[in-house]
Amino acid sequence: MNDLISTRRGALAALAATAAGLAATATAVRAAEPAADVAATVAKLRDAMIGGKAEILDALLSDRLVYVHSDAHVDTKASLIKSLVGSTAIRTLTFSDQIVDVVGDDAIVRHTYDSDVGQPDGSVKTAHIRVLQVWKLDKGAWRLIARQSTPLKS
Repeated sequence: MNDLISTRRGALAALAATAAGLAATATAVRAAEPAADVAATVAKLRDAMIGGKAEILDALLSDRLVYVHSDAHVDTKASLIKSLVGSTAIRTLTFSDQIVDVVGDDAIVRHTYDSDVGQPDGSVKTAHIRVLQVWKLDKGAWRLIARQSTPLKS
């Protein structure tokens, strides 16, 4: 009888440990999903910036956007979209060393931003900057609400 009780206790302990492990895994997966969603949205923003796609930019940017460039120039949503579909053309744009941290309905994204941008006079301006973005979950969609950058040494 003692062997049967011992076996049942061992089985229950193993079952409890398995359930705890599954719960921890499910929690980690749920925590990773928002970060992956934000990273995918950042990639959509990058693609929309390269293509000057006003409709996509409009959907990804908050109406309250504060977009600070590395030279301290500040854009609003309207002025940023106008500049991206205007006379300058992003020729290349890469984001590297990206870190996404989701805190509730907010996300902080850090990355290195490298670009070549065609200027109205035909010249090309390059940028090598460190970027901090703040994203807000708004009606089920991530929207960029703030962005700050600083130049990096080449």
